[in-house]
Amino acid sequence: MKLAIKISKKGVGKVNPNPLVGAVIVKDNKIIGQGYHEYYGGNHAEVNAFENLSDNPEGATIYVTLEPCSHYGKTPPCVDKIIDNKISKVVIGTLDPNPLVQGKGVKKLKEAGIDVITGILEEECKELNEVFMKYIVTKKPFVVLKTAMTLDGKIATASGESKWITSDKSRKEVHKLRNELSAIMVGVNTVIKDNPKLTCRIEGGKNPVRIIVDSKLRIPTTSEVVVDNLAKTIVATTELADKEKILALEKLGVKVVITKSKNNRVNLQSLMIELGKIGIDGILLEGGATLSFSALEENIVDKIQVYIAPKIIGGEKSKTSIGGQGIKKLSDAIELKDMTVKSISPDLLVEAYLRGGEK
Repeated sequence: MKLAIKISKKGVGKVNPNPLVGAVIVKDNKIIGQGYHEYYGGNHAEVNAFENLSDNPEGATIYVTLEPCSHYGKTPPCVDKIIDNKISKVVIGTLDPNPLVQGKGVKKLKEAGIDVITGILEEECKELNEVFMKYIVTKKPFVVLKTAMTLDGKIATASGESKWITSDKSRKEVHKLRNELSAIMVGVNTVIKDNPKLTCRIEGGKNPVRIIVDSKLRIPTTSEVVVDNLAKTIVATTELADKEKILALEKLGVKVVITKSKNNRVNLQSLMIELGKIGIDGILLEGGATLSFSALEENIVDKIQVYIAPKIIGGEKSKTSIGGQGIKKLSDAIELKDMTVKSISPDLLVEAYLRGGEK
């Protein structure tokens, strides 16, 4: 199962909104086939494993990270392939929450007389597909809020200088996440101030869809995200937006999504529903500080990544990673769970999930 998890990760950034899946076939204590879901619309992991066989699979055991499908989608049901190849045992990491599958695969395998074991390295398999697990059930994207700050919580100096807080190594990790998730989201102030490209700069990586939250449509039509054609750009705005500006952006190839305003801002919960409808299953939220607080306040964040540099800036006017109005009472503080810390030398990466989120 560990090998199945490992090979499944070769599909990172290529299978969305499908899950990452790996499969390993074992006979007489020898691996005779392995495969993974390589790209969206392509063969599932089980099929690829059977196509890479080095021996007759009759009587073998197949280890698969996610419950095999039992329905026709872009490809035929994997359970039929397992039954046809006369596999004797199927070991599954975690059940598929997809209503089209959800235990039906296991039921069909058992009815065919195949021994089925579930829940092997279940937590690891669920974490592997945490984006899929939320999206397939709620039809809303899994949101990762990422920020980088100094040890004293600052994201810029009092004069506004912010490049670079963290190390090159940490920034490369972020670009891996840009490749992994479907979209990247920032507020319009970030676009106006920094004019970023918001692309993925790792070899062989894909550029995420760029989502700009812009309540009053202040985005310059000369911005990189508007004119560079390196990735699709979506601007989320409200009914307060200028109609002529909307037309101008659409002529430039930008998709404009209009939500009803909430306190004169984009309603982020409504935006998540609209983004889910067009297949955005995961979002990397890179700020700025005002949007980050709004996202936490409106409960659209599932996971937080904080890169902490071994530096101190200080200063009352130096910005912090989470802005907005802030929390007035400690009893109302936004609580996290399952926090982990790892070294990305010289920085630290703190990861945690939102307590009471939609996961």
